[in-house]
Amino acid sequence: MGEQKGYIRTADDKGSINISEDVVAIIAANATAEVEGVAGFHHAQGKDLTNMIAKRGMSKGIKLSFAEGVVTFDIYIIADIGYCVNEVGEKVQKAIITAVEDTVGAKVGEVNVHICGVSLKKSK
Repeated sequence: MGEQKGYIRTADDKGSINISEDVVAIIAANATAEVEGVAGFHHAQGKDLTNMIAKRGMSKGIKLSFAEGVVTFDIYIIADIGYCVNEVGEKVQKAIITAVEDTVGAKVGEVNVHICGVSLKKSK
């Protein structure tokens, strides 16, 4: 059988449900992208924001881990200029917690938002 790491697993008398960490990352990425003041994700490889617009590699700025049924996130974003970065970070945290808990049913432990830069052009 496959390795259990990287999946949120729930089981009952009818069978089991396995949700990949990639699915959880995409849910978090979509929630983050909808927050006003977020220009995009920071990619360690130096990729531009075209990947985000094209929906390819959206989760590259997101790291997550599962431990004892709790999901922890590290989100690396670029903020739009003209927004209070603390408020943007708080809104990202709330958006991810709501999206993941409502969609997947998993408990979110921490959402660590790393603002890695500021975009000089507003993306919206």
